[in-house]
Amino acid sequence: MAVEIIMPKLGVDMQEGEILEWKKAEGDPVNEGDILLEIMSDKTNMEIEAEDSGVLLKIVHPAGDVVPVTEIIGYIGAEGEAVESSLQRTADKAVSDLTAAGLVVPPAVSVVKTNHDKVLLAAEEYDMIVVGGGPAGYYAAIRGAQLGAKVAIVEKSEFGGTCLNVGCIPTKTYLKNAEILDGLKIAAGRGINLASTNYSIDMDKTVDFKNSVVKTLTGGVRGLLKANKVTIFDGLAQVNPDKTVTIGSQTIQGHSIILATGSKVSRINIPGIESPLVLTSDDILDLREMPKSLAVMGGGVVGIELGLVWASYGVDVTVIEMADRIIPAMDEEVSQELQKILTKKGMTIKTNVGVAEIKESNHQLTLTLTNHESIQVEKALLSIGRVPQMQGLENLNLEMEGNRIKVNAYQETSIPGIYAPGDVNGQKMLAHAAYRMGEVAAENAIRGNHRKANLKYIPAAVYTHPEVAMVGLTEEAAREQYGDVLIGKSSFAGNGRALASNEAQGFVKVIADRKYHEILGVHIIGPAAAELINEAATIMENELTVDDVAQAIHGHPTFSENMYEAFMDTIGEAIHNPPTPRHSQR
Repeated sequence: MAVEIIMPKLGVDMQEGEILEWKKAEGDPVNEGDILLEIMSDKTNMEIEAEDSGVLLKIVHPAGDVVPVTEIIGYIGAEGEAVESSLQRTADKAVSDLTAAGLVVPPAVSVVKTNHDKVLLAAEEYDMIVVGGGPAGYYAAIRGAQLGAKVAIVEKSEFGGTCLNVGCIPTKTYLKNAEILDGLKIAAGRGINLASTNYSIDMDKTVDFKNSVVKTLTGGVRGLLKANKVTIFDGLAQVNPDKTVTIGSQTIQGHSIILATGSKVSRINIPGIESPLVLTSDDILDLREMPKSLAVMGGGVVGIELGLVWASYGVDVTVIEMADRIIPAMDEEVSQELQKILTKKGMTIKTNVGVAEIKESNHQLTLTLTNHESIQVEKALLSIGRVPQMQGLENLNLEMEGNRIKVNAYQETSIPGIYAPGDVNGQKMLAHAAYRMGEVAAENAIRGNHRKANLKYIPAAVYTHPEVAMVGLTEEAAREQYGDVLIGKSSFAGNGRALASNEAQGFVKVIADRKYHEILGVHIIGPAAAELINEAATIMENELTVDDVAQAIHGHPTFSENMYEAFMDTIGEAIHNPPTPRHSQR
């Protein structure tokens, strides 16, 4: 059967390529690894090798054509073979005959010829069907394809899931704006005299830029799936217990199923919550008019990040959090430090209080809090987290844990052969955790249950300015489990790179076991925290002790030196920290 040659996607940003020259002509023999053609993308010339052997049957796009990525540009096959295979012609004729007879044939069926020369219709079979194209889903699909499986993926909206469309990526484009504005405020003190200190925010351009970033990345995911020969179905999937999946009028059959349906915005039942002035974290990312005031209901990661964005734009922001501090999952000392910094940036933060009622009048909202205080704002943001998305899974009698699908260490559900990685199982609702869970689920679905998902050392970050990041146990949790522990700290106030960058805020905190110097947790508030924490996660995953880390040399001047100092401080050997009474106890 003829094999398609597609315009390759050679990078996340690549959208199209120009064919400069075909090195083979139609009818020429081709061996796997031969140079087929030369293309140009972003002013870079690349030679494309053949992935199969045979004959170059057809050139669809000649030299000079500019072709979108993943589009077919030619075919390789056996000598004399038509591009359209005989099987496909048989299938087309069968479908045509049945349609002429008044029978409806779903598009996703294959035509099977039996030994008695009868043409039958059967659901297209796949080794693995992935439902959902977010981080867990597309990662699972590509990993399955890498293992040689025939894979299909179904996505009802846009590939990339919450992270690419309404989460990680959109918020980071806005947070970069906030960082730029912080830079403008300190420019004069660094000797940069701007022509004018006046600026304005063009929300149309802000939203359009965000959308362009999202489109580039979601298109990149679709391109990667096509490049890995994953069959894509667009639409809402209905998953059945017999491992068939229905998409509209189409039905496909899978040997294994990956449920990667992700999550949706969580809602609460407060009187007045249905007001159109109350936005979700999805809604606010498309807001093209800047409100004068905003109440953020929920002081978790998303609420704090988006609250900081709007505060940097000059909006009067009030955060309302029911816990005793913002981002309560973080180490308490780090959380308190972040709250101090955000308050200095102009945000109002109210803790130990919730919202009891919302009333709308004259395009304004009045929020009555549980302590009977009232707040008037133009808009409110509901940001209390996300819950698993179960749409399309109603026919499955899955074992649940609350509103989450219960899975074992192999990411397998209570139904053998059906796996549920990512947000839908609620274990770690982070994109990078979903990547790993999707990868593990795919390997187990294809090769049998042999690999477990170790989620013990998953880093987490808050992309405020300064950033916050953590991996492992908080001090409170470590003391509960290990009793007396070692604590090391190092402030960015003494870090040369941080001082030179006007980012000398925050600190690194390391928690270690007293007996073996095992590293139990690392917590950072300061510059590049989201990058630095990955070093800590790698150290902990490989079970290195503080004494092992002491043997490494960190470059100077770098932010990472400060993390090294914090490790050394746990055993009283930090060179740039003054001695304290606690060191004498070690």
